[in-house]
Order: sequence, then structure tokens, then C-alpha cells
Amino acid sequence: MSTLAHTMMTAARSADSGLASPGELDRYPYAEAPAVDRVGVPVWDGGDPELGRVGRRAAGSRGRGLHGQLVQQLGQMIVSGDLGADRPLVPEEIGQRFEVSRTVVRESLRVLEAKGLVSARPNVGTRVRPVSDWNLLDPDIIEWRAFGPQRDDQRRELSELRWTIEPLAARLAAGHGREDVQQRLADMVEIMGHAMAQGDALTFSRADSEFHSLLIQVAGNRMLEHLSGIVSAALQVSGGPVTGCDRPNEASLGHHGRICDALAAADGAAAEAAMRQLLMVHPEVERVVPAPREH
Repeated sequence: MSTLAHTMMTAARSADSGLASPGELDRYPYAEAPAVDRVGVPVWDGGDPELGRVGRRAAGSRGRGLHGQLVQQLGQMIVSGDLGADRPLVPEEIGQRFEVSRTVVRESLRVLEAKGLVSARPNVGTRVRPVSDWNLLDPDIIEWRAFGPQRDDQRRELSELRWTIEPLAARLAAGHGREDVQQRLADMVEIMGHAMAQGDALTFSRADSEFHSLLIQVAGNRMLEHLSGIVSAALQVSGGPVTGCDRPNEASLGHHGRICDALAAADGAAAEAAMRQLLMVHPEVERVVPAPREH
């Protein structure tokens, strides 16, 4: 096993044990979490019972400060529909109910405003914005939708978007014969192979995510490059419509290897075809996005 593979697998096991790495995006599948009270979370007597309910769901967050936790909680509440469009958000009330400072509330609402979830206007205050205003390409919103009531729509839309982005990215990347990039992609395939042999799904997922993000970044199209975060978010979402990257298996690994071979040969058509085959590993994908017809 290469040094890189060993390092990545060790880091993944550390993260799986509950030690969050810097910048790690925690997962909160709140829609499936049991509705139980947890220690340290205020029970909101009176007022809005749905606010307290969702607040308790997200209470087990790890690796986040108060600011990050509040963004996560409020974001989930908005995306799930528990806080509907045009709903006023009173900073003082939020601070009291979540037991956080005015500064934490203010900064959290600014983050949500940047994501298009809320708007703050003089003499009107802060209100929840309709879904048409949300930045649906934001990785956090993708995750919140994928684990909420809209999960089926979100996963289908992600699968369709990947079919639009990744085959083209693979074709374009074949025209950039950078040996360092090709080696990095090959390293990710090696890591995935070792991880699959050891039943290490977490390491497989992380190497897979880096493979696809790197492929998009070297396609030479800056607009595509900005979409790499969407693919990473899609690979972190399990269940629903799946692609060959969602379940570690020999077929998936083989298609990743064929993409690498096509890139090394500067064969754009072969790289695109291998990517399409990868996205079609599982039969149920055909019901999401059918393969293009041969002419």
C-alpha cells in the first residue's frame, strides 16, 4: 500500500471514531433521527413547538462551535419547511431559545442570508425567503434537502446534474496531459481499491470524492470548476437514486481505472464513455437518467 493510501485510511478511521478533522462537514440526518430530548438543549415552553423539536434533533452536533451549530439548526428548520417562507426570525427570541449570544445569532443569520435562505431589511426585520430564492447549489443546502422531506427530489436532481457535468468534464480533462494530476487520480483509485478490500467504506468515499472533484478541476473550464463542490456533496448523500460511486464494488473501481487510462492516453471520447458507464453501474439509475442513445 502506498504512503498516501495508508495516510488517508488512517485519517478516515480517526474521523469515524468521532474525532472531527478541521473543516469537516458533519452529517445530521435529522429527518430520521428519533425525537428525543438531549441534555443541554433548552425545551421551549410556549411559542413555537416546531422550533424546539428541530432544535433538539440537531443538538448532537460535534466538531462545531455555537455559530456553526446555530447555522445548521436554523438551516435545517428552513429547508425542512418547519420555518415557512416569510416567517419572521427575531434575533432576541432565537438567542434566548438557543441560549447563545446576540453576536452568534447575528453572524449565523448573515451566513443564512448569503445562502439565500433569509433576508434582512430595515423596518421589516429578518424573514425566511421562498425556495425560489435559495442558492440550491450551496453544499449545505444540498445536504439539508437530502436528509429532509425533499430528499427524493434532491437525490434525483443531483443524479441528473452529475450526468450533465461529469461526462463532459472527463472529456475535457483528457486534453490536459498533466502527469501530476494523472498520478493523483491513479493514487485515488489505488486507495479506493485498498479500502474496498478492507471493507473501509469511509476511506473509499473520501478517495472517490477527491477523484471526481479533481477531475472537474482539471477540465480547464472555470465554470465547471465552480461546480465541483456539488459533485462532492452528491457523493456524500446516500440512498435514493444511486450511481456507481455510491456503493464500493469491482465494477465501480474498474470504471474509475478506465477513466485514468483514457486520460493518460488523451482520449477524450473514451474518458467520457467510461464516466457514463460508471454512472450507470447500478440498473436503477436507468430510471433516473437513461443512457444516451447510440447513433
